[in-house]
Amino acid sequence: MLQVNVLRGNTAEVKERLAVKRFAQPELVDTIIGLDDERKKLQAEFDTTQAKVNAASKEIGRLMGQGNKEGAEALKQDVAGWKAMLEPLKEKMATVEKELQDTLVILPNLPSTLVPAGKSAEDNVVVREGGNKPDLPKDAVPHWDLIKKYDLIDFETGAKITGSGFPLYKGKGAKLQRALIQYFLDYNTEAGYTEYLPPFMVNEASAFATGQLPDKEGQMYHAKDDNYFLIPTAEVPVTNIYRDTILKKEDLPVKMTAYSPCFRREAGSFGKEVRGLNRVHQFEKVEIIQIVEPATSYAVLDEMVAHVEKLLQNLELPYRILRLCGGDMGFTSALTYDFEVFSAAQERWLEVSSVSNFESYQTNRMKCRYKDADGKTQLTHSLNGSSLALPRIVACLLENNQATDGIKLPKVLHRYFGAETI
Repeated sequence: MLQVNVLRGNTAEVKERLAVKRFAQPELVDTIIGLDDERKKLQAEFDTTQAKVNAASKEIGRLMGQGNKEGAEALKQDVAGWKAMLEPLKEKMATVEKELQDTLVILPNLPSTLVPAGKSAEDNVVVREGGNKPDLPKDAVPHWDLIKKYDLIDFETGAKITGSGFPLYKGKGAKLQRALIQYFLDYNTEAGYTEYLPPFMVNEASAFATGQLPDKEGQMYHAKDDNYFLIPTAEVPVTNIYRDTILKKEDLPVKMTAYSPCFRREAGSFGKEVRGLNRVHQFEKVEIIQIVEPATSYAVLDEMVAHVEKLLQNLELPYRILRLCGGDMGFTSALTYDFEVFSAAQERWLEVSSVSNFESYQTNRMKCRYKDADGKTQLTHSLNGSSLALPRIVACLLENNQATDGIKLPKVLHRYFGAETI
């Protein structure tokens, strides 16, 4: 959530940055400033009236002590009139404050000046590419055929148990999932991230704090009786560990990693873009999160990008890194880098990770602060990234490493999987 003082002090620049993100309601900035003005005016009127009541109450006591009952009674009437004004003022202040907050949460985060202009994914900027695209045999097939050939995932039984988009991993398919999760967690903890295993459902306050509400409620599964939400990513519960927290400067940076299943109501179209593991309702992912001092957050973003890049290099997958344009960015992000791996059998790039700096947008919502060197309380910055999301990684590992005698796994997975080949 943006801070009102930022909107007030940099109104023209805020509108320019919102235009980069293609936000359609820049006039809300002026609306918010107007509501804040009204809130301040009402607060001043309330404080002035309350001060009159307090001063008059003391004066009534003094007059009564002097035996001036007539003067005290006259002043009591004034106090009664002022007190009658306080409750309506308090109610109006609450109404204006709610309208101010409800309008403020409609605004997305401001994009960094590093964000390129653009309308859609076609306008994203390729930062760099790495790895080598494999030269597959002529009879190479996409992962959905390999899954059947090696009996790794049962989509039909998953659909029977739950519904379309809920794969049932089995045998070596389940083992490969476990191997990847263990490797990703080991890789992250060796880099200094503390591992967590969070709840897989969150309450409304947690979903609001990280920006899933009110922006993404249609994408989340909602347990309405308890008002809990199934998590779309471990980012949500793990970041909320530090909701309503004041950290010490020496506590920063906070580095966290977590495995979780992820639940998203995003499947529904047809074609190879969503076939097989390309898009599912439930999938596994390992996440990295950092909470840092504002002055360091963009250096930390570069560090996290390099961390994910090395992970893809270790998996021996061809990849590219994209800097997302304003029109393709998430609601809460100030700057995002997407990682895509090349699916050789499908001959297309598949997104496997997003690494984002949210600056203070999330931490303002969740009131995550720290004491700076001068002892002043400041908002921290938060960042997160996928390290990594499994479905499309599995799809590319299967497709890019297929051979006549099986699927050759990258060396880094051999000890986790217990074999070199599926």
